[in-house]
Amino acid sequence: MIKILKYTEYLYLVVAILAIYKIATLWSVNPKETYIFIFFAVVSIAMFLFRRRYRKRFEQRKKNNQH
Repeated sequence: MIKILKYTEYLYLVVAILAIYKIATLWSVNPKETYIFIFFAVVSIAMFLFRRRYRKRFEQRKKNNQH
Protein backbone atom coordinates (compact mmCIF):
# COMPACT_ATOMS: atom_id res chain seq x y z
CA MET A 1 0.00 0.00 0.00
CA ILE A 2 2.87 2.37 0.69
CA LYS A 3 4.07 2.04 -2.91
CA ILE A 4 0.66 3.13 -4.17
CA LEU A 5 0.81 6.19 -1.93
CA LYS A 6 4.24 7.04 -3.29
CA TYR A 7 3.04 6.82 -6.89
CA THR A 8 -0.05 8.94 -6.27
CA GLU A 9 1.98 11.72 -4.71
CA TYR A 10 4.19 11.87 -7.80
CA LEU A 11 1.10 11.87 -9.99
CA TYR A 12 0.18 15.18 -8.36
CA LEU A 13 3.60 16.53 -9.30
CA VAL A 14 3.06 15.51 -12.92
CA VAL A 15 -0.27 17.35 -12.95
CA ALA A 16 1.40 20.43 -11.46
CA ILE A 17 4.17 20.37 -14.07
CA LEU A 18 1.66 20.04 -16.89
CA ALA A 19 -0.40 22.91 -15.48
CA ILE A 20 2.69 25.12 -15.16
CA TYR A 21 3.63 24.32 -18.76
CA LYS A 22 0.12 25.24 -19.89
CA ILE A 23 0.33 28.50 -17.90
CA ALA A 24 3.61 29.37 -19.60
CA THR A 25 2.25 28.71 -23.08
CA LEU A 26 -1.12 30.46 -22.62
CA TRP A 27 -0.03 33.46 -20.57
CA SER A 28 0.98 35.62 -23.53
CA VAL A 29 -2.05 34.63 -25.63
CA ASN A 30 -4.89 34.89 -23.11
CA PRO A 31 -4.04 35.37 -19.42
CA LYS A 32 -7.67 34.87 -18.31
CA GLU A 33 -7.59 31.24 -19.46
CA THR A 34 -4.60 30.50 -17.25
CA TYR A 35 -6.40 31.06 -13.95
CA ILE A 36 -7.83 27.54 -13.91
CA PHE A 37 -4.37 26.12 -14.57
CA ILE A 38 -2.90 28.26 -11.80
CA PHE A 39 -5.54 26.76 -9.50
CA PHE A 40 -4.67 23.22 -10.63
CA ALA A 41 -0.94 23.85 -10.14
CA VAL A 42 -1.39 25.23 -6.61
CA VAL A 43 -3.78 22.46 -5.56
CA SER A 44 -1.57 19.76 -7.07
CA ILE A 45 1.53 21.01 -5.26
CA ALA A 46 -0.41 21.26 -2.00
CA MET A 47 -1.76 17.73 -2.45
CA PHE A 48 1.75 16.44 -3.23
CA LEU A 49 3.07 17.93 0.01
CA PHE A 50 0.07 16.68 2.00
CA ARG A 51 0.29 13.14 0.58
CA ARG A 52 4.04 13.00 1.14
CA ARG A 53 3.67 14.08 4.76
CA TYR A 54 0.83 11.57 5.28
CA ARG A 55 2.85 8.72 3.72
CA LYS A 56 5.89 9.46 5.88
CA ARG A 57 3.74 9.51 9.00
CA PHE A 58 2.16 6.22 7.96
CA GLU A 59 5.60 4.67 7.42
CA GLN A 60 6.83 5.95 10.78
CA ARG A 61 3.76 4.63 12.57
CA LYS A 62 4.13 1.24 10.88
CA LYS A 63 7.84 1.16 11.81
CA ASN A 64 7.10 2.04 15.45
CA ASN A 65 4.41 -0.65 15.72
CA GLN A 66 6.80 -3.36 14.48
CA HIS A 67 9.35 -2.72 17.23
